[in-house]
Amino acid sequence: MLRFSLLLTLLLHSACSMLLGWVESPGYPSGYLPHASLNWSRCAPEGHILSIRLLHLDLEDSQDCENDAVKVFSNGNLISVLCGKRELEELQSVVNPSLLSSPGGCLSLTFHSDYSNTKRHTGFRGFYTLQDFDECEDDPENGCSQFCHNIIGGYRCTCRHGYHLGPDKHTCTVKCSKDLLGLNKGHITSPSWPGSYAENAKCQYTLSVEAHLQLELHFSGLFDVEQSPDGQCIDALRIQTPSEILGPFCGHTPPPSPLLTHSHHVIVSFTSDGFGTNKGFTFDFKTRGKVCRAAVTSHSSATPLEPEYHQGQTVTVTCDLGHVVNTKGLLTLSSQYVTTCQSTGIWAPTYPCEPVDCGRPDIPEDGILQLLGSHNSNTQYEDQIQLKCSSEYYTLEGDDTYTCSANGEWVSAGGASQMPKCTPVCGRPEKDPASAGRILGGLNANLGEIPWHLLIKEPNRGGASLINDRWAVTAAHVVERLAETSLRLYGGLVDGRTTSSGSSNVVVLDSERIIIHPGYIKGGTHEQHINFDNDIALIRFASRVNFGPNLLPICLPEVNRGLEENEQGTVSGWGMTEGRNNLVTSRMLKYAHIGVYSLKECQNTPRTSANSPMIFTDNMFCAGATGKDSCQKDSGSPFVSPMLSSGRGPYYLTGIVSWGPPCEERKFKGYYTKVENYVDWIKETMDKVDNS
Repeated sequence: MLRFSLLLTLLLHSACSMLLGWVESPGYPSGYLPHASLNWSRCAPEGHILSIRLLHLDLEDSQDCENDAVKVFSNGNLISVLCGKRELEELQSVVNPSLLSSPGGCLSLTFHSDYSNTKRHTGFRGFYTLQDFDECEDDPENGCSQFCHNIIGGYRCTCRHGYHLGPDKHTCTVKCSKDLLGLNKGHITSPSWPGSYAENAKCQYTLSVEAHLQLELHFSGLFDVEQSPDGQCIDALRIQTPSEILGPFCGHTPPPSPLLTHSHHVIVSFTSDGFGTNKGFTFDFKTRGKVCRAAVTSHSSATPLEPEYHQGQTVTVTCDLGHVVNTKGLLTLSSQYVTTCQSTGIWAPTYPCEPVDCGRPDIPEDGILQLLGSHNSNTQYEDQIQLKCSSEYYTLEGDDTYTCSANGEWVSAGGASQMPKCTPVCGRPEKDPASAGRILGGLNANLGEIPWHLLIKEPNRGGASLINDRWAVTAAHVVERLAETSLRLYGGLVDGRTTSSGSSNVVVLDSERIIIHPGYIKGGTHEQHINFDNDIALIRFASRVNFGPNLLPICLPEVNRGLEENEQGTVSGWGMTEGRNNLVTSRMLKYAHIGVYSLKECQNTPRTSANSPMIFTDNMFCAGATGKDSCQKDSGSPFVSPMLSSGRGPYYLTGIVSWGPPCEERKFKGYYTKVENYVDWIKETMDKVDNS
């Protein structure tokens, strides 16, 4: 009887509660066994909540309830963990109030016991109920703007007299929209004028008259529409025509009066929020004949300039600087056109003035010169682009920032319209030579010390010098009998044997063009040649060279720089060198420091096997040193100045190994093509081929 009275008391806690059933531990009330478990779950229908009310709890107590425990979840989220023994009063006041589902949500309960207990525990028992959720009382976000009424399983909103529920069934508003089509004059006010306007108002007044007329609005001095302290419109009045929206207007300052709409069709809209006691607005409307406005189109001006224009008047429209006329989708270079005012208050014809578009800058496709940042940079008037070179082995010649000008060209700050160029960094090896040696039996060069020197192995061994990423220069007699595309060169190496070993450092360069100086006299064998004047040739590669620390170009000298007697330089090559008992072809790149001989010494030329003197010209110089010289198979190799040493760059290609007495005679005097005399020919030839 006591138990029934207690249950009745609990049920009377809520008049809307409905007992659904009991939930209890296995074996209750006799006690649960070790390793006992229970999984229970129920869900509430929409607009209701589910609750569990525990009447008895007697479980093994443990820290954090890690042994035996009851766990309760709401929609999968843990809301309570219980163990030990609790009195009914504590369960009612502390535990049960939290064992609730969300509206329309689910409750689940789990129970588990461990392997042993020191004494028998009776377990737990409770009942679960379903009750209506009072959205009006317990849910501040119910959304009713005026009145809320709770009903079983839900709620409904109602409004004060004069209001009606909006489409959302929560917001109360007023019927304030009016269709005033055909009226040439009239009066419009905010709802409830001159009292405070209604909350949550969405008013729309539609005006429309004959096409040759325009609507003119006259506002009274009183204007009171809610505005925030920072000037933003909380409530707002807007005036919309087919071509523009005027407003929003708010605060205490009315729109200018009279307000010419320049349109025969106008929609006046007014919106308010759910708060405030502002008065609103009032205005009269009437009509007048249409006129054309001075602003024909944006980014332009009209000549002659008048406040307004009447039917038949013409003006010349001039686009602003940096804008051009868009005629039917075609951007032309024209910045002017003539237009006429029509009876309907519009100009005809009308073309927009749009910003000049310089388009994507003319950048070579080789990828050396690059746009900084996005490839989709803006390209219109006054937009800017920045340019850079793709790697540290190039330097930017010219400005790096260009602006889209009014005439549609990219122009630098210095006024240049040509894009800058990325010029290879020349004559600066990343590794300086460690010591000096002789080509004839000298020490070997290390990788990266002479990165411009290229090896030619076939058909005749020789050398060439890299002067940019598409060109090399060599001696004409090295390539005079070769087809233009038959030559293969090797770079990025010092050991000539690695060309066939597949070394990752070796760069293979195939020729595309071989251009011999037109003044060079071809014919005969090398031994029969007595005149090596103009012994110079250019080689263009089939593809661009990728620079690296072991493959870099040498600088060309200044035109007519002049050579002084005893001026020191460095010659390098894979030619003949001293073996144990005779001369042998060197497999390693060697170099030696030698000096320029006097003109008199150079004019004392050796003789051929037929006792004919070799010819010396102003396009040559000779150089050497005691025990040091270039030799056979060094032809085409570089003589650079100043002498290679630590930190003295940049280095320049002063000479090209051309001819000399046989090395076995040990005269140590070699003759070189004087490169300074050919710089103009080299540059002109390269430009002509590159731009063809």
